[in-house]
Amino acid sequence: MQTQELSSSEKQFAATSKWSDYAQFIKLRLASLVVLSAAIGFVIGSHQVNWGKMLMLVIGGFLVTGASNGFNQIIERNLDKLMIRTQNRPLPQERMGVNESFILASLMGISGVAVLWLFMNPLSGILGLLALILYTSVYTPLKRVTPFAVFVGALPGAIPPMLGHVASTSGFGEIQFQAWILFVIQFMWQFPHFWAIAWVSDEDYKRAGFRMLPSLGGRDKSSAFQVLVYTLFLLPVSLLPVLFSMSGSISAIVILICGLFFSFQAHTLYKECTVEAARKLMFGSFIYLPVVQIAIMIGY
Repeated sequence: MQTQELSSSEKQFAATSKWSDYAQFIKLRLASLVVLSAAIGFVIGSHQVNWGKMLMLVIGGFLVTGASNGFNQIIERNLDKLMIRTQNRPLPQERMGVNESFILASLMGISGVAVLWLFMNPLSGILGLLALILYTSVYTPLKRVTPFAVFVGALPGAIPPMLGHVASTSGFGEIQFQAWILFVIQFMWQFPHFWAIAWVSDEDYKRAGFRMLPSLGGRDKSSAFQVLVYTLFLLPVSLLPVLFSMSGSISAIVILICGLFFSFQAHTLYKECTVEAARKLMFGSFIYLPVVQIAIMIGY
């Protein structure tokens, strides 16, 4: 009787551990943030929200994002062993095999693109496929070659809100002007966001040969200055929805406050050039984007 109870407990633990490994493999928290921006884009583009289509967008977007993250980890599995922040992932620890990982990522990618194509519109499926290909086949290998990889990575990273907006249109799908505005905001946001993460993790990245900070000197004034410039440029870009009547005065105030605080954090990094300042900017970036996008979505 005691043996049976132990066996049952072990099976439950094994199942829980496997789900935990899958969550790490697809980067569940990151995937959730990406899907949130797509959902916000869908609401902004909808005259009246179709909640059934919204659900399919979330499912399709989550599958494509999970596939992108999965393929990224397959490609970088040997490099992940070298970095403290990634060495406990399921592939470096061999809790998941390459074949299992490839099958899972492939099924998610194919299913996600199919859901977006069939239940939203063909253009949504094309954008999802484009984001997956750019992230895994272009951005991932470039990370060890040039800091320009951040620019390349910002392209698929900015697609989700555009995809969500396109998903709200009928027929083949249409990229309207509002969708481009959402794309540009998320595109510009990614530079201070990525570089703040790269600053905090610079030593770890160097172990794997990744070149992520914009200056060859790494954590120096030049890198900090470029972070500040992009953050300041993000401020007028983020107000484009107000300029083009997508949002009103209350949204403008919220966006302006967020932008000024984000710029203050970037200026602090430029002034101090410390890991702590970069960490505050990194966390600030996680708050900035959803708050600004929600303010645009509310539209007052």
